[in-house]
Amino acid sequence: MLKTSDIPKKSLALHKKLRGKISVVTKASIKTPEDLSLIYSPGVGAASLAIVKDQSQVDALTWRRNTVAVISDGSAVLGLGNIGPSAALPVMEGKAAIFKRFTNIDAIPIVLSTQNTEEIITTIKSIAPSFGAIQLEDISAPRCFEIEERLSEMLNIPIMHDDQHGTAIIALAGLLNATKLTKRKDLGSVRIVLNGAGAAGTAIARLLLVAGFTDIIVCDRAGIIWRGRPDLNEEKKKLSAITNRSKIKGSLSDALIGADVFIGISSAGALTSDMVHTMAKNPIIFALANPVPEILPDVARKAGAAVVATGRSDFPNQLNNALCYPGLFRGMLDKRVSRVTDEIKLRAAKALAGFIKNPTSDRIVPNMFEKGLHEAMAKSVK
Repeated sequence: MLKTSDIPKKSLALHKKLRGKISVVTKASIKTPEDLSLIYSPGVGAASLAIVKDQSQVDALTWRRNTVAVISDGSAVLGLGNIGPSAALPVMEGKAAIFKRFTNIDAIPIVLSTQNTEEIITTIKSIAPSFGAIQLEDISAPRCFEIEERLSEMLNIPIMHDDQHGTAIIALAGLLNATKLTKRKDLGSVRIVLNGAGAAGTAIARLLLVAGFTDIIVCDRAGIIWRGRPDLNEEKKKLSAITNRSKIKGSLSDALIGADVFIGISSAGALTSDMVHTMAKNPIIFALANPVPEILPDVARKAGAAVVATGRSDFPNQLNNALCYPGLFRGMLDKRVSRVTDEIKLRAAKALAGFIKNPTSDRIVPNMFEKGLHEAMAKSVK
C-alpha cells in the first residue's frame, strides 16, 4: 500500500507519463473505405435524417444516452480553492476516469474560462445537446445554487452539482448506519451540528431534513446561523428558516453542547477534544475537511466519539462521493430521468447504507471497489 507521503510524487509522475487519464476510443474499426462510408460519409447522413424525423432517435443513434459532461470553472476545487480551469482539469479527468471504470459511462471533462454565472449557464445550455446528463463540479457557493437550479429548469436531462448532492447522499448514508450503531432510533430527536454552510453543508442539511432529521444547527465562520442574523446572504437566510428550531445563538462550541452528531465540511482543526467532551454520550463525528479533517480520528475517539468518519482513504469510514455518483448517474441515464429529485437522493442514500448488512464503528459505508455497489446504486433510481 502506498505511503501517504509518497502519493504526490508518484501521482505527478503518472500524470506526466500518461498526459491525461482518459482518451477517446472508437467503437467501430475503420480499416477499409467501406467502413468509412458507414461511419462517416455518405452513410452518416441516414442517421442525421432519422434524428431530424424523430428527435428521440438521438439516444439510439449517438453516444448521448451514455455520456456525462463533468463541468467546472475551477472556483472551489476540494482542498485547493479557486485554482482556475486549467488546474482543475486533472481533477475533472479523474472524475471521468471513475465514471468509466465503475459504470462504463463516457464522461467528458470540461473546464470553463469564466466564473460569471450567466456565462456559465449560457455555455452549458448551449453544449447540453451532446450529453445525457451534466455533473457540475467544484463551483463555489452561492453561485453553484443558482447555476444548478436554473439549468435544471432549462434542460430536460439530469443536472447535479456533486459537491452538494453527492456529499449529502454519502453523509446521510453514513449517518443512517452510525445512528443505528449508537442506538439512536428516533431520527427526529437526534441533534446534529453542521459546521460549514457552503454548497456541501447546505445540501446536507436539506437532505437530512428530507430523511427525518429535524434538530439541525448549522454554523459558519461567524458562528451559529439563526433566523434574523443580519449578515446572512440569501442562501443562508433560506437555511436559517429550516434549521435551528431551538433558536440557539453563539459559537460552534455553544452549538455542540449536548449534540449527538458533528458533521464538518469546514477546515482543519475546527473541532477540538474539549468540544467533543461537551457532546452527548457516544457522539458521532464526521470530520470531512480535506486534506486535513476538523479533528483526527484517534483524537476524536480518545475524547469519546463512538463513530468517526473522514473524507480520507487512509482512515476507516471514508465518506467519498465516488461511492455515489457513478452508479447514480448510471441509473438516471438508464431510466431516462430528466431531473434529480429529493426522492432519488434519498433512495440512493438508503441503498448505500443498506449495502452494509452489519455495520461496525469502522465500517459504516462500503469502499468503492466492492462488488455490486455501483449496480445497487443504479437500481435505487426509480
